[in-house]
Amino acid sequence: MMQLPFPIAEEPDEFAREAGRKLFAGEKDFLKGVVAMSGLPPDDRIEVCFAGRSNVGKSSLINALTGRKGIARASNTPGRTQEINFFTLAESHYLVDLPGYGYANAPLAVVEKWQRLLKQYLSGRQSLRRAFVLIDARHGVKKVDEEILTLLDKSAVTFQAVLTKADKVKAAERDKVMAQVRKRLSAHPAAFPEIVVTSSEKGDGIETLRAIIATLI
Repeated sequence: MMQLPFPIAEEPDEFAREAGRKLFAGEKDFLKGVVAMSGLPPDDRIEVCFAGRSNVGKSSLINALTGRKGIARASNTPGRTQEINFFTLAESHYLVDLPGYGYANAPLAVVEKWQRLLKQYLSGRQSLRRAFVLIDARHGVKKVDEEILTLLDKSAVTFQAVLTKADKVKAAERDKVMAQVRKRLSAHPAAFPEIVVTSSEKGDGIETLRAIIATLI
């Protein structure tokens, strides 16, 4: 099997950068939290979703992307973590926040119910263009991440790895983590062959991610 290089996504060109700026400068609002397929909003616009284990920095990244500090709340309450949260972006996009996974202390019945909903959502959502799977730049791909990557493969949903907290890692350490991430991603047919490296604190990679979302067809 030829190993994909999974390069780091390049800075966007002027057209893509402006498209990203305009999209995220428009109206954005929390629409609803969904706990069952019947509650999903109509799939009448382009949709992207964000997945990541708890404490990977998902809320911080969504807040940085939208430029609104409290739009995605870091969830300490188990109830809220079980919802698929929909945000509207301008008139054209949904940004979807999937619950953080890897909560060891969540009751089994709750986890199973959530996994069922996640599977149904990923395999049945026609408007879903890409999933962004957040990986902590300090730790690389963990076993708990592999479950979601495999689920995305099975659901035939293209996913792109987004490294978070890149500012917390020294360059030499980051190279080691990047090598591990590339190796793990190469085993997944649904992986988009480019990695986005971000820091919500420093703003690294935010423009690039906005441009990618804005230019998805």
